[in-house]
Amino acid sequence: MPRSFILALDQGTTSSRALLFDHEGSVVAQAARELPQIFPKPGWVEHDPEAIWSSQLAAAREALEKAQVPASDVAAIGITNQRETTLLWERASGRPLANAIVWQCRRTAPLCERLVRAGHAPRIRRKTGLVCDAYFSGTKLRWLLDSIPGARRRARRGELAFGTVDTWLAHRLSFGRLHVTDPSNASRTLLFDLKRRRFDPELLKLLRVPAEVLPEVRDSSEVLGECDPRWFGAAIPIAGLAGDQQAALFGQRCFAPGSMKSTYGTGCFLLMNTGAAPRASRSGLLSTIAWSRGGATTYALEGSLFVAGAAVQWLRDGLGLIASAAEIEGLAASVPDSGGVTFVPAFVGLGAPHWDSAARGAIVGLTRGTTKAHLARATLEAIAFQTRDVVDCMERDAGLRVRELRIDGGATRNELFCRTLADLLGVTVVRPAQAEATAAGAAFLAGLAVGFWRDERELAALPRAETRFEPTTKRAHREAEHARWREAVGRVLSARR
Repeated sequence: MPRSFILALDQGTTSSRALLFDHEGSVVAQAARELPQIFPKPGWVEHDPEAIWSSQLAAAREALEKAQVPASDVAAIGITNQRETTLLWERASGRPLANAIVWQCRRTAPLCERLVRAGHAPRIRRKTGLVCDAYFSGTKLRWLLDSIPGARRRARRGELAFGTVDTWLAHRLSFGRLHVTDPSNASRTLLFDLKRRRFDPELLKLLRVPAEVLPEVRDSSEVLGECDPRWFGAAIPIAGLAGDQQAALFGQRCFAPGSMKSTYGTGCFLLMNTGAAPRASRSGLLSTIAWSRGGATTYALEGSLFVAGAAVQWLRDGLGLIASAAEIEGLAASVPDSGGVTFVPAFVGLGAPHWDSAARGAIVGLTRGTTKAHLARATLEAIAFQTRDVVDCMERDAGLRVRELRIDGGATRNELFCRTLADLLGVTVVRPAQAEATAAGAAFLAGLAVGFWRDERELAALPRAETRFEPTTKRAHREAEHARWREAVGRVLSARR
């Protein structure tokens, strides 16, 4: 009998989720478990590897139970994950040697600074498409190998395994038989050559990482092995791997070069499909691998905004202007505009395209007539203006004109924000009714690998309800507003000089 469902495992920074998809691409059931955060020192962030696994397993079992679906009716498992989070474990026992170092952790910033001072940043950028920053996995792995007694020696002997969260989950699901990753995750390590699609010996030497510790790089959509029957009662093919933002790009069905998505959470991640070749950014963006299928690789440009929903949280928790995040829409809508107020929410520096970790936030244009409603409106505009900056950079770098932006994430429930975004970008903004783009991407990649769906054309034709927001402002007004934003950002960047 044909199997009727795909199970997507969506392992994120604060929760582990599992979603069951049917042939129409609809969510049949879902479940989630919270993932505790560990902060051993200021700027350090960790996760318990066993908590990552146990929370993800519990969520998957609950989703299957809710749907009353046996494992024998699941065609494949797709995994999507928080990227750059780094784990190290014993191959033979599966025992972690330390807590996972989370992507947010800044403990390796001094190492990155030393690499930059030594002149290695251009070489790293040229090969990996990334900036030399503590955000990425390679320096985290170096820290673990340096800090755990005997770890590097054991790694050279092949006794230890490194992986990001996708690799860790595949290892546990297969009961230790798989040590794999995909190019979308490998390309976030500072160790992976984008063009050659392999871990680079020169970069491994630079970061003192033994090749023996690395996972095998397989396609994002490929049958990698099987989930052990002990977990769900039957063997299920593990057939999809992708980092969360790349999975969201695939889940939004951005299959054509120039298509683009933006995911709004605490921060914001924008990715543009750039086709079959990497595009070097001249604008401070990252070049990365989006996914690989059948040996063919699709590349992307990425821009990361450190603060999006976090700005709304600050209005709520820091200033007490709203009691819940949902209240910002009504408050902001009570005034026709921001009254000339511009808010630059650089609480932890500025991300793309500035990459200025020392910048700090500012509110510009306050008058005696400024109210909390104006500040609420300026906050929504700030998220949109940051998006506009990255979109402009992507258009220049890729030589492609953005016609529409597909969006997902919590902030997109705010109708005023969606309209503001369309007006300030001057492009159509498309919000799907199905908000689970990241999990859908993992499901689609896994489903393609096992023939659950034939190809991307079939996926593109799946029914989808969506809301389209068309720009309503004139170009002259849009450009004047953006100039006001650029002036405020300039003050933030120059204030520390």
